[in-house]
Amino acid sequence: MPTLRIPTPLRPYADGQTEISVQGKTVAEALGDLTTQFPELKKHLFSEAGELRAFVNLFLGEEDVRHLQGIETPLKDDDMLRIIPSIAGGNH
Repeated sequence: MPTLRIPTPLRPYADGQTEISVQGKTVAEALGDLTTQFPELKKHLFSEAGELRAFVNLFLGEEDVRHLQGIETPLKDDDMLRIIPSIAGGNH
């Protein structure tokens, strides 16, 4: 079963867990299972239209899933999927 790593800012919505086992053969199915287990996460990951929010980055290993097949990227049972929130800032 794939594992999804939860970043610190989202852990309060996942009962404080760091890693969660999810079911699914694709990134989309894994995210669906995650938000079924922890419904409060859904509003932080998806827009009201159901689209993955722009500031939510998903990595499979070291690869951004946007550079693979997006949320349709296939998953294997031993895969680690990480949510990495974008960080804004910089010098003006």
